Amino acid sequence: MEPREKYVNVFTDFGFKKLFGEKPSKPLLLDFLNELLIEQEGPIKNITYLNTEHLGSSPLDRRAIFDIYCENEKGEKFIVELQKAKQSYFKDRTLFYATFPIQEQAKQNDWDFKLKAVYTVAILDFVFEEDKSDIHKYRYDVKLTDIETCKVFYDKLTFIYLELPKFKKKIDELSTNFEKWLFVLKNLHKLNKIPDQLKEERFEKLFAIAEVAHFTREELKSYEDSKKFYRDIKNSMDTAFEEGKVEGKEEGLKEGKKTMIVEIIRKGVSNNMSVETLTQLTGLTEKEVLDIISTL
Repeated sequence: MEPREKYVNVFTDFGFKKLFGEKPSKPLLLDFLNELLIEQEGPIKNITYLNTEHLGSSPLDRRAIFDIYCENEKGEKFIVELQKAKQSYFKDRTLFYATFPIQEQAKQNDWDFKLKAVYTVAILDFVFEEDKSDIHKYRYDVKLTDIETCKVFYDKLTFIYLELPKFKKKIDELSTNFEKWLFVLKNLHKLNKIPDQLKEERFEKLFAIAEVAHFTREELKSYEDSKKFYRDIKNSMDTAFEEGKVEGKEEGLKEGKKTMIVEIIRKGVSNNMSVETLTQLTGLTEKEVLDIISTL
């Protein structure tokens, strides 16, 4: 049996929600968002967890299931998404997700279309193919911007992408709290104790919540299942992308993507994942997912 790590892997569904999505860990999410957004948002004083499942305005619209969805004291919305491996059209997906908190703000009668800000934060365990040559840039802040002047045209819609594989700093090279957060997110499951550089109240609380030895029997089983699924899906998706790249042809890329999707669905079914979750992972419709399931 492989040795069990001391601290939870953030890139599992269980681990991510354990650290950020439960009531005891709300101060951690608040601290992370403040470190991430303090320059443009100012201090966030409080957050409230919201329903993470959203339906479109008609039965034909697809369902969105957010990893973390919350609101601050000013009514601004925050979507925090974890992406384990390469996914086709992931940027499209984050844009689609942002439309739900926008539509929620629609009011009847004399509404003047004034909107609250929406922030989407994507923590990635992969690197965008088009950005892989820019090895030192791991944070992308995206707003609607005028191409000629490069000035922000609309500041209430923000997307932040964090490519963690590009973050290479070691523990003694960290100079800001934001860098400490990135280090923890990337390396938590590899550590066997709290480094001296992280012995602060916020991280001591995080390490206490993340310690696997403190999990209940049910939590431990959920975590092990989540960890196995993370590894299976990541390996399947990364392998499919690499196979497509080796071919170097459009047909090869198509075949690689098709293989990837079938393997994701196969692994998902074996882990009792819902059809809704599989549509989210693959970008397919429910009918397309069910059609593939029927052939397995």
